Amino acid sequence: MNTKIALFLMRFAPRAMRYALCASTFMLLQACNDQKTSEQDEATNQAIAKIFSDYQEYSLRNFPEKATYDGDHRYDDQLTDISEAAVNARFDSLRNFLKRIKALELHQLTVANKLNFDLFSQKLEQKVASEKFNRHYTSLTQQDGLHISFPQIIESQPAKTVKDFEKYFARLKGFEKLVDDLIDNMREGLKKGYTNPEIIVEKVLEQVKGFKNIPTEESPFMKPFKKPDSLFESSTIKQKSKLRVELTTIIEQNIVPAYEKLEKFLEKEYLPKCRKDVGVWANPDGDLYYKYAVKKHTSTDLTAEQIFDLGMKEVKRISAAMEALKEEIGFKGTLNEFIQDLRTNPKFYYTEVDGLMDGFRDILKKMDKQLPGLFGRLPKAKYDLKELELYRAKSAPQAYYYEPPEDGSRPGYFYVNTYDLPSRPKYTMTALALHEAVPGHHLQITINQELTIPWFRKRMHITAFVEGWGLYAEHLGYEAGMYEDKYQHFGALTFEIWRACRLVVDAGIHYKKWTRQQAIDFMKEYTPNSELDIKSEIDRYIAWPGQALAYKIGELKIKELRKKAETELEDKFDVKEFHDKVLENGAIPLFLLEKNIITWIGEK
Repeated sequence: MNTKIALFLMRFAPRAMRYALCASTFMLLQACNDQKTSEQDEATNQAIAKIFSDYQEYSLRNFPEKATYDGDHRYDDQLTDISEAAVNARFDSLRNFLKRIKALELHQLTVANKLNFDLFSQKLEQKVASEKFNRHYTSLTQQDGLHISFPQIIESQPAKTVKDFEKYFARLKGFEKLVDDLIDNMREGLKKGYTNPEIIVEKVLEQVKGFKNIPTEESPFMKPFKKPDSLFESSTIKQKSKLRVELTTIIEQNIVPAYEKLEKFLEKEYLPKCRKDVGVWANPDGDLYYKYAVKKHTSTDLTAEQIFDLGMKEVKRISAAMEALKEEIGFKGTLNEFIQDLRTNPKFYYTEVDGLMDGFRDILKKMDKQLPGLFGRLPKAKYDLKELELYRAKSAPQAYYYEPPEDGSRPGYFYVNTYDLPSRPKYTMTALALHEAVPGHHLQITINQELTIPWFRKRMHITAFVEGWGLYAEHLGYEAGMYEDKYQHFGALTFEIWRACRLVVDAGIHYKKWTRQQAIDFMKEYTPNSELDIKSEIDRYIAWPGQALAYKIGELKIKELRKKAETELEDKFDVKEFHDKVLENGAIPLFLLEKNIITWIGEK
């Protein structure tokens, strides 16, 4: 009934009819309101979807190398603008996205979008809060930075057609501007008192020199021409010689001179002005930045002091377990003597790179067979192993994991550091493989990619969740029978105490103002890692304040939640269901993971 007609009849109809009409009109008005509410809710949910879509496009456009890595090839000829003006403009864009999403009516969103709202807002607020710390002034470290990330472009850059090569060449020619902008940022940092520690810059300088001195034919940029002709289009094969000459010219006239310019700047201008103190507290607002980094990487409200104390407690607990296992193995001597034997006994080390790589493959084949007993959902994406490139291996950790693109065009890669084999022990290989590949990073990250969630959530690297899962995955080796060899078991304990030591030395360096040597000495006392590995690790913590805290904090929370579920559910507990529940929302903050698991326990 038309509302106006109903109101007219109500005015002039008999009383009984008016009562009936009144009730009918109320129902009609309620239906109209419900329809209006439903339309408003739909519009709000469409609006938030548009914000997420716009943010995805903004991210791919502003970080074109990442777009290429993800399999989006619209920007294959472009590079990220790292100039200070561009950095400032990106913060303005983030504030605009925040303004747009905060304008939405939260009660009109679906349950799923309320979660998306919270995660997106938190992500952007965290990014915006970092603006005052001017991290672009100190973006060059031995762990990451332009000098080592740029050569990795070819790992995802298409190189099949002539057009592909044209885009690739355009991208390479932009390297000179990147270096100029980087130097401008670092000079501005010097003016304002922001520098990296001297030890970090010395390592960066060594990497830059090493890359500059690679012969052109051995340059990673020449990789496309090491592929068989079957991987090129016929028109490309015909122009192969011409393309090779052009690429050689770009390397010799654009790339190498840019590295030389960076080397000169670092050696002559920057290094002499670098700070001696290794903690981030030595930079302007360094104490505040470390508080920010602790919260960002742990997704908790723990203080640096609490984390330091927790680390000491864990070191003591794991040391006792190592002592007990040493006795079980039958070693006649102290734990430190046993550790020294592990460091120096040749039987615990490979002499050939192929042996090391094959050893990892054998471990992972065994673990692959155990996965169906631990998980209800397994990823579709495959993984493979690669050797870490020599130009970054010396200062790099033992391994990295690089996720596959969502289009499935290549697998995820477990990168193994094969530099200096006498510092790569056999007894830690199982724990390392489980952390980086399966059931660690590869399994968690690729399941995250396959979830039906907004794009931004697939790119949310909640460090405590991701790295906490990686360390928890090492622990799953016990259930999977991967540590039946007592030395591999001891290796798992050494990895665990290593992560506990991280809590101590990271907070020690950046909060308690420890020296680099103090941190090295602490690690040498409690871990069997080689001296090369220990120094590399300590320098990593210096370069990445707070990141090393995530592993143990995340692992302890996942273990705590599992114990709670096992205790309360008893025979209803299903480990496969628990793992699927942990992973079902992708990488999320620990407080949210806890809420989800407690809800699941209640429902069970």
